[in-house]
Amino acid sequence: MYELIQLTERSYYIQNPSRIGLVRLNDTDVCLIDSGGDKDAGRKVRQILDAHGWCLTSIYNTHSNADHIGGNRYLQGQTGCRIYAPGIDCEFTRHPVLEPSFLYGAFPPRDLRHKFLMAQESDAAYLTKDVLPEGFTIIPLPGHFFDMVGFKTPDDVIFLADCLSSRQTLDKYQITFIYDVAAYLNTLEMVCSLTARMFVPAHADAAETIAPLAQYNISKVLETAERILSFCEEPICFEILLQKIFTAYGLTMNFEQYVLVGSTVRSYLAWLKDTGRADAFFEQNMLLWRKI
Repeated sequence: MYELIQLTERSYYIQNPSRIGLVRLNDTDVCLIDSGGDKDAGRKVRQILDAHGWCLTSIYNTHSNADHIGGNRYLQGQTGCRIYAPGIDCEFTRHPVLEPSFLYGAFPPRDLRHKFLMAQESDAAYLTKDVLPEGFTIIPLPGHFFDMVGFKTPDDVIFLADCLSSRQTLDKYQITFIYDVAAYLNTLEMVCSLTARMFVPAHADAAETIAPLAQYNISKVLETAERILSFCEEPICFEILLQKIFTAYGLTMNFEQYVLVGSTVRSYLAWLKDTGRADAFFEQNMLLWRKI
């Protein structure tokens, strides 16, 4: 864990549950793509920087999930580096309580106000192409989270954030967090067409080709949608639907999984309703879903 892996002359990643990108800008200066899940991750990153005599100039966050911004505050406090985050995710980075609040749909109980869902706040500015190092490109990757992006480095490495999961993760859990299903599928189709020297997803192995994994993720999304529809043959309320999904996939419910999987299932239902495959109606003061 926290091993520095060199991919090309200038591009590296730090082995971590959410891989951290590191790019050398010159002989002394480097930037990071994300910062890991917490202060301890930030401390490990700083040890790597110190061991190589590198100066951290900036952190470019792909999105605002806690496991990608958790090291921001520590590293910014230690190095004075600048932090940039895209669109709405910049507000979540500045005000991390927004993440558990969004997932829960109200002020979150203490069970959800912890580092896995709520990072420490950091002083982030909006990510624009003007603040990128020379030769970098922003790649919009919406779907998993609000305004998530990836980055292409000058030496042709693409960091893909959370836009896809590994086969092992998909086969084990079946359902992964998605905010906007339509945007997610469009992103995966776009990723299938990308070419690069190397691809680095945050939660899958780095690879020279990415299309097969992206296509596998697409197939799992469509499979999950069909499973959800199968439970809606007869009108069903959300809580019973969620229980059936947890049981079918062999998942264990707790507060974290309730909000993460629950939010994702609601996103699927919204997509299925918007595309005319499911409908919602109220009966005896209860919202029910059914397949069309």
